[in-house]
Amino acid sequence: MSGQTGLLRRANFRNLWLGQTLSMFGAEITAGVIPLLAALTLDATVLQMGVLSAVTFLPYVLISLFVGVWLDRLPKRRVIVGADLARGLLLLLIPLASVLGLLDFTFLLVIGLLVGVGTVVADIGGAAILPGVVDRADLVDGNGKLEVSSNASRMAGEAVGGALVQVLTAPFALLFNTASYLASALFTLRVRVREEDVEPDDELEDATRAGFWGEIGEGLRFVFGNPIVRTLAITALLFNLFTFFIEPVFLIFITRTLGLEPIYIGLILSSSGVGGVVGALVSGRVSRRLPLGRLLVLTQWLAGGASLLIPVATLVPKPAAVVLIVVMHFVDAVMVIVYNVNQRSYRSAVTPDHLQGRMNAAIRMIVMGVCPVGALLGGVVGDVLSATTALVIGSIGILSSGAYIACTRIRHVREVPTAAPDA
Repeated sequence: MSGQTGLLRRANFRNLWLGQTLSMFGAEITAGVIPLLAALTLDATVLQMGVLSAVTFLPYVLISLFVGVWLDRLPKRRVIVGADLARGLLLLLIPLASVLGLLDFTFLLVIGLLVGVGTVVADIGGAAILPGVVDRADLVDGNGKLEVSSNASRMAGEAVGGALVQVLTAPFALLFNTASYLASALFTLRVRVREEDVEPDDELEDATRAGFWGEIGEGLRFVFGNPIVRTLAITALLFNLFTFFIEPVFLIFITRTLGLEPIYIGLILSSSGVGGVVGALVSGRVSRRLPLGRLLVLTQWLAGGASLLIPVATLVPKPAAVVLIVVMHFVDAVMVIVYNVNQRSYRSAVTPDHLQGRMNAAIRMIVMGVCPVGALLGGVVGDVLSATTALVIGSIGILSSGAYIACTRIRHVREVPTAAPDA
């Protein structure tokens, strides 16, 4: 087992980490620049901005299961590299269209959708390839380092994107993204994956010949048939449903109910990013000190309990309310990241190598697909009842995800298994 920095000393993991970090950073900048381009350059309407935002969820819902099959059929490294190259080249079309006078909202929407498809492939591929690069004993360490990159990218991406738009204008700011995706592809090309060094056995070749839909079915049967993966999937569904239930109500609550000024709102939102980085840095250490099952239950309950601090903020003066909500966002982010690093490592460890793509694809479809549903329900409840009521319901819902996993045998698990499961 490697130490805290041991994996980064290994060239193979280091190349994967650099490639994934550049890919995540590029994706975050893209997510910030494209809406700015629509608003500032194309004068998009509110409806058009909503459509552009909705498009970011569509690829996860529509193609995740197909991406999982491709990743399990083909060498994962090549699929990820292809996604990076495709995103880089697609984004080059935007400044080119701007120069030629062809850039309009429809063009931007199509490019945004296609780039989103590439992001889904890279996202699922990054999770699926890790067990083929590091030993199962190092999954928590590897996932922790990738989570540090993810949160750092999230914190810096929008700020860097805004600066690039200011200096280069929105269409030409995307040239930076093209460079980051191409660099990501170069680093990923240097990664050696165990799956590419061995010939598939006859049983797996027969599974491939079963057909595309048969392979999707095989992946879904594994996800919902394996009690560990099924439990983790349902827990993620509950947690994300109620987290996004809170999301649309929260900004209304802090701006109108609490009347907080923008400087306080910025402080609150930035505390999540800081908490995410801290969570990623401590996840490995915490997992070595607490049994895995107990850790998964505890982090879910602490995240749900912290979210109750938001409605409590209505009962205290404004300075104390700000402190409560900053603490809530920090604690919530730490708990979510510690949970994610460990549960992702756990489900990867119990999944056979030839199902890694389909397992991760099904989980991502569930996790991302439920987000707009939760946001819509939260908005309706907040509008019909009140923002405070919606926040309390959302917090209780998050606590229910902890209660669910606490009622399963996962609570007794001591550590991530190190032996590969039978194919």
